[in-house]
Amino acid sequence: MVTIYDVPADALIEEVAGRLEDRIEQPDWMAFAKTGQTRELPPQQDNFWFIRGASLLRKVAMNGPVGVDRLSTEYGGRKRGSNRYRVSGTHSDSSGKKIIRTLLQQLEEEGLIETAKGEGRRITAEGTSFLDNAASDVLTDLDRPELERYA
Repeated sequence: MVTIYDVPADALIEEVAGRLEDRIEQPDWMAFAKTGQTRELPPQQDNFWFIRGASLLRKVAMNGPVGVDRLSTEYGGRKRGSNRYRVSGTHSDSSGKKIIRTLLQQLEEEGLIETAKGEGRRITAEGTSFLDNAASDVLTDLDRPELERYA
């Protein structure tokens, strides 16, 4: 049985993002929203919403139960100011929470994650099956002989 731990994260996220395009929809405001204070522009990728959703699903599966605050810290970055004005030194900052919260709500409506009262969100059995099926497909598509022992 292939799990999410047996395949590279980037290949798994790409596969899951493709599968999520049929299940969740990107809100209209996402074309104008930045992902946090550390960014100057909104994301330029066309499928950013689905890639972030796949990444969130993987993080909840690996670290769950996990809350929005902890996830926003993981997606945060270094705040350095703009390119023109460097007034203060660099420091860390968390990412925007609305994108994370909205995606978690959409994944919850699909039955892939659930709310654990007072603990955050955790993956459901359907979500684990969804990720494991995607990991199995990724492993068969990869041409890496060192990973064949997991098949």
